[in-house]
Amino acid sequence: MHHIDVHVEKDIYSANNRIADGNAVRLQKNGIKALDLLGAIGSGKTALIERLVPLLRERGLRAGAIAGDVYGDDDFRRLIALGIPAANANTGKECHLDAHLVEHALQELPLDQIDVLFIENVGNMVCPTDFRLGAEKRIVVVSATEGDDVVNKHPMMIRESSIGVINKIDLAGYVGADLDRMERDMLRYNPGMQVFRTNLKTGEGTEALLDAILR
Repeated sequence: MHHIDVHVEKDIYSANNRIADGNAVRLQKNGIKALDLLGAIGSGKTALIERLVPLLRERGLRAGAIAGDVYGDDDFRRLIALGIPAANANTGKECHLDAHLVEHALQELPLDQIDVLFIENVGNMVCPTDFRLGAEKRIVVVSATEGDDVVNKHPMMIRESSIGVINKIDLAGYVGADLDRMERDMLRYNPGMQVFRTNLKTGEGTEALLDAILR
């Protein structure tokens, strides 16, 4: 039985990766830079998009977004309020987006009107790691309020991302979080990762982060 389960799991990942490759080709043909945003519920993924969209406009770039949630449209409504094309992708019982859901969401978007696409994954620090979506870069967002051991507890998500964001740095002192430890842990698991510290209430750190995203 265990042998059968392993084969089924491999088949699921293989099928997902084939669709993800197709998504990547479609996005590249439309000249779209796609970003898979990973992180826990409340880490600041939606708030990050809200900060970056106006900065992209200042640079003459058009944003779009896919909001991934188990249920509901709370984040989707916040994205629509930014005046950008967006699609809502509910996963039902699943704790992550997959390439098939993203494929369908892309069909709802005017791809010829988007330069940078944010794919906001479901709030979870484990499940999304194994499912590629076709994005060019993965960005993992953690917050000081999750505790300074959050990075050490989720190494795979760090290893699979190219950019790390430590958010809510203004609250670190109130919750006793060591920001230096969080950054050290990120670089220990992924020495090539670019790490940024942000306060999305004020916008601190977002310009430098956007520069890295667009490179």
